Amino acid sequence: MKVAFHTLGCKVNQYETEAIRQQFIRAGHEIVGEDDFADVYIINTCTVTNLADRKSRQFIRKSKKVNPNGVIGVTGCYAQMRPDEVAEIDGVEIVVGTDEKNNLLKKVEEYFDTHNRAFIVKEYGELTEYEDLGVIEAMESRSRAFVKIEEGCNRFCSFCIIPYARGKVRSRARADIVKEVNLLVERGHKEVVLTGINTALYGEEKGNLEIVDLLKELDKISGDFRIRLSSLEPTVIDADYVKKLFECKRLCHHLHLSIQSGSNKVLKEMNRRYSRNDYLEIIKVLRAFNPLYGITTDIIVGFPGETDADFMDSLDIVQKAEFSKVHAFKYSKRAGTVAASRNDQVSGMAKNDRVHALMNMAESSREKFNARSIGTAAKALIEQQEDEFLTGYTDNYTKVYIRDFQKDIRLNEFYDVKLIGNYKDGMIAEIRM
Repeated sequence: MKVAFHTLGCKVNQYETEAIRQQFIRAGHEIVGEDDFADVYIINTCTVTNLADRKSRQFIRKSKKVNPNGVIGVTGCYAQMRPDEVAEIDGVEIVVGTDEKNNLLKKVEEYFDTHNRAFIVKEYGELTEYEDLGVIEAMESRSRAFVKIEEGCNRFCSFCIIPYARGKVRSRARADIVKEVNLLVERGHKEVVLTGINTALYGEEKGNLEIVDLLKELDKISGDFRIRLSSLEPTVIDADYVKKLFECKRLCHHLHLSIQSGSNKVLKEMNRRYSRNDYLEIIKVLRAFNPLYGITTDIIVGFPGETDADFMDSLDIVQKAEFSKVHAFKYSKRAGTVAASRNDQVSGMAKNDRVHALMNMAESSREKFNARSIGTAAKALIEQQEDEFLTGYTDNYTKVYIRDFQKDIRLNEFYDVKLIGNYKDGMIAEIRM
């Protein structure tokens, strides 16, 4: 049968979709594009915001239009949190939660024999074991590969529904991670991104945060590759912990540290368990190690009770931190969270004004950070061609644009480059020979 996949949301979802895709391939099924005519559509959903829910529903309906007789299987966080709602959408025959993805292939094949709908969603209290989706030997991207190391989150930030959708922290066996990274490197991937729902919590259920130990073991793998962490939580790390990361030689000098707000009042009400000064201390340590250490972040505007002064604190921390990129989000009420029940919700107009102001400040911060890189040397992994440019990323996650085609530059290779100046969302660079 012909099977199409569509993924919404985070890098964990991307990884899980790839694992499911490989299960279907090994079973002899043909994989087609997400917009193509297919017998089966597998949609891996997200529920982090109301918009994510809506996009999930839209793609389900779109798939039904492409092939009205196609079988639609829905998994992921939206399916976990709103299974009945998902099951009512026309065309959906299979609903699988976040912890039952190994059942998708079986249930799809059974449907063609029995035409029986499948509905497999565990309750929150049952999300207790790491679901092994097998070892991924290759990814669609030639250059960058994602490796899932952890599932779940125990932090329960007051705005976030994901701990309920993903369950408690469960860490993947270290031997399986090492095996998968080895295979990916052997097949030519130059960058391995370690990802999870909360990667900083790897090993927590065993009483010890083990991300540094894992990184040191991955350091031992031979080959020309680097390791990137998809994110770390300042909730569970501090400046001393960050210093231990510097011992890991393959680790990129880039961290995604979600601050969510620059206001101490808002951070407390979000249940983030750190202050803005704690966060700035981590940045101080990173930048002392490398002044061009790339730091990206997430910031929410319009959290319930957020005042103009609170928002100004968020703008201020963007200035102080000199983020290389800020992902700006408008607060979205998620039923079942503490923040959703508050009666001091911020108006949509105020959220819109604040997110635009934040994005402008973020762009200024990025340009200022990049300006300090002008004239410096870096190593970039060249990944693809965009119009007249070859593009890729440096160790500190600066996107580079290279026009120099005459030097026979190959994709999926590292090159020494010189950074010339700001351009679009990155920097113009030239190859250093």
